[in-house]
Amino acid sequence: MNLQASRALQQKAHTLIPGGCHTYAKGDDQYPEIAPAFIVKGKGCHVWDIDGNEFIEYGMGLRAVTLGHAYPLVVEAAYRQMLLGENFTRPSPLEIETAERLLSLIPGAEMVKFAKNGSDVTTAAVKLARASTGRDLVAVCAEHPFFSVDDWFIGSTAMATGIPQPIRNLTLKFHYNDLASVESLFEGHPGEIACVILEAETTEPPVNNFLHELQRLCKKNGTLLVFDEMITGFRWDNGGAQALYNIVPDLSAFGKGMGNGFSISALVGKKEIMELGGLYHDKERVFLLSTTHGAENHSLAAALETMRTYQQQPVVEHLYRQGNRLANGINRAIAENGLQDYFQVAGKPCNLIYITCDQDKKRSQAFRTLFLQETIKRGIIAPSLVVSFSHTDNDIDRTVEAIGESLNVYRKALAEGIEKYLVGRSVKPVFRTFN
Repeated sequence: MNLQASRALQQKAHTLIPGGCHTYAKGDDQYPEIAPAFIVKGKGCHVWDIDGNEFIEYGMGLRAVTLGHAYPLVVEAAYRQMLLGENFTRPSPLEIETAERLLSLIPGAEMVKFAKNGSDVTTAAVKLARASTGRDLVAVCAEHPFFSVDDWFIGSTAMATGIPQPIRNLTLKFHYNDLASVESLFEGHPGEIACVILEAETTEPPVNNFLHELQRLCKKNGTLLVFDEMITGFRWDNGGAQALYNIVPDLSAFGKGMGNGFSISALVGKKEIMELGGLYHDKERVFLLSTTHGAENHSLAAALETMRTYQQQPVVEHLYRQGNRLANGINRAIAENGLQDYFQVAGKPCNLIYITCDQDKKRSQAFRTLFLQETIKRGIIAPSLVVSFSHTDNDIDRTVEAIGESLNVYRKALAEGIEKYLVGRSVKPVFRTFN
């Protein structure tokens, strides 16, 4: 590949922007050294870098692009609205229409507030839970890597520098599918936990009725149950993982796939809780969400058209189908190379990831880097294995072929030493990734 323009702009980026980009997951330290540094165009599941190299993509905008890049109906809806204006001094009727559409898809959701990103709405959920319960502590799932850029969550991570210790102390951790770990928190902090927040599912499915038992435990202790549906929303089901598992949490945070890459998120929940941020009650009002661009018109129009497409087309069914096709093909390649103990595909078909291991069968970022390096050489960008509505059978089959060739190199590196095959340093994720 020719990467001349990429390399020149890459150097400039680091003189202007800390880390060279504005989203950690897109940073140079997350990709091998041969990776294209800048993407300039996307169409469906294909992207082109600044040097004109074409790739099939499986990151899909950090899982935000479910329909495909530049999906015509969504882009046209946003464009039509931009011609009318993007932000007025009073609400737009689009806010009502989009709210009605979203709430009609999510069972049990009665009110909604829109914002621009996931951190806005998960933080709003935590604030609302604290106001509703009069408590300060928050319990987060230790196995789920990211909930917010705000202090209540970042203070519980390895990058907590700059966050006061008293704030760090307000966040507790429990383990997924481990009800005893939640019970232990309630026993150790009776009457102090405002909410329990988790993703309904990541790569590990709920077992032993975990979600419903967790809800029962929360109700018993007067604690709100909050689902982060940034990823599961509009991938697991049109109504999110909560619809798939037939459970109604107190509050939920949606985003990503809701706007097919446009910046929009939503906090939804029960009226008696959400209304604390409104006008019609006699309690102290909560400063819930109020941002200049929270209900930006073109993003609302994009979200509205995205949700219409989900209702009119078998989007979720396609994600499951193509995810299964991809997983089955890769698993065949794994078996052909005898790599069952060293490379695995995991997760739901609609949201697949892969696990890379070294000679000792331990998880390895170096071998992840090698895999990324080899797939990029073959025209595939796959920080994950996330499919979209635009991934065709041909795209999947081309990908399986490229991954099969990459796994052949992986097998040789296990036998002969990775140093012989890896160019440059291994990636070092800022937060624990799905690998």
